[in-house]
Amino acid sequence: MNMNKTLCTVLVTLLVTVRMPLVNLYCQPFQSGLPQHLVQANLGKRQPDLVELVRLDSSIKLDIRYATAHNFVGKAVYAQARAFLQRPAAEALVRVHRKLRARGYGILVFDGYRPWSVTNVFWKAVSPAQRKFVANPQSGSVHNRGCAVDVSLFDLKTGKEIPMPSEYDALDERAALDYNGGTAEQRAMRSLLQTVMHAEGFRGVRHEWWHFDFQDWREYPVLNVDFADIPIKP
Repeated sequence: MNMNKTLCTVLVTLLVTVRMPLVNLYCQPFQSGLPQHLVQANLGKRQPDLVELVRLDSSIKLDIRYATAHNFVGKAVYAQARAFLQRPAAEALVRVHRKLRARGYGILVFDGYRPWSVTNVFWKAVSPAQRKFVANPQSGSVHNRGCAVDVSLFDLKTGKEIPMPSEYDALDERAALDYNGGTAEQRAMRSLLQTVMHAEGFRGVRHEWWHFDFQDWREYPVLNVDFADIPIKP
């Protein structure tokens, strides 16, 4: 009896020692409010290392539409106009931005890491026909993992956004990569953006010219932490 009790104590101690750091790492505060099936799916994923983009390069331009009413929801869903990515993705985006300087352009960021709760808001806000433009919160999105970024180009001389075949977040055919409308110059700028992003490990999606997924996104957990609660890192 005493031996069995001792064995049980040892097993419990081992479970606590081995498993608890992994669970604690993601559950508090990164996973607060996530459905249990996503919490379980996060086990074994890489440790989050969200970095604020402008801290890596302050010349990256931000236009965080979701911190304003100028978006498809019609209201602010972010309390702060900030953009974060997992460090490898953030460093890759900085390389894209710096390579573009020789052409007279820079990277304009609309969105990066997005809390899961916001993805849930988006899913409920769109019609069934528009749901190809938003992620299903049941599985979480690449934005929720801090590995997707919505970007365009801006002119280094004027600071103005470069025109593309559609506006950012246009929920229609104009947003597609194979859309033949707009001007030849706009389509050329869309192609340039795709080329420079692909060269640094990002991949575009067919129906949104502005959206890019970083190559290692499957290695990261779905997160639900507000911008204000993300630790400040250099």
